[in-house]
Amino acid sequence: MAPERESTRERTPSGATAATRPRGPRLDQPRLPRRRLVPEWDPEAFGRLSERIARFLGTGRFIVWMTFVIILWVLWNIAAPGVLRFDEYPFIFLTLALSLQASYAAPLILLAQNRQDDRDRVNLEQDRKQNERSIADTEYLTREIAALRMGLGEVATRDWIRAELLDLLKDLDARRDGHGVFPAERSARRDVDDR
Repeated sequence: MAPERESTRERTPSGATAATRPRGPRLDQPRLPRRRLVPEWDPEAFGRLSERIARFLGTGRFIVWMTFVIILWVLWNIAAPGVLRFDEYPFIFLTLALSLQASYAAPLILLAQNRQDDRDRVNLEQDRKQNERSIADTEYLTREIAALRMGLGEVATRDWIRAELLDLLKDLDARRDGHGVFPAERSARRDVDDR
């Protein structure tokens, strides 16, 4: 009868992991990108663009083109027929265009300078760390060379060994002239000479 009860009973999941729960975002997968009202922009791309513009504004080519455009503008608005002129003598529109160009050029140049300052700061920090490593390596090598020199002071050189061997040979010759190399031999020779 017990097996019948199990078969008639509904099986429901049990335990903490088997419980049915609403599925949320999985932690092992990236989130879907959200839609934003404000457009996204890459600050690095904008910085690179501002540097390119600032570099161009600082060239002679820009000065020549700007001068050419201003001369053409002024000549057109002076010499062209009245119907085709778009900026009369005080050249207010030209002044507005130049001030607009200057108002955009100044912040772009400042942004490019700030980026260059950041790069210079990073390069300076890397150079400083490299110099510190070089100084530490130089100090280590200096200590090693000093230790080697001290160690070489205690090493037997060829001249020192030659001088010591010559001294030993002289001692041996002096002892031979005294009829014996060792004291025991000398006393044995004395005994033979006494008989």
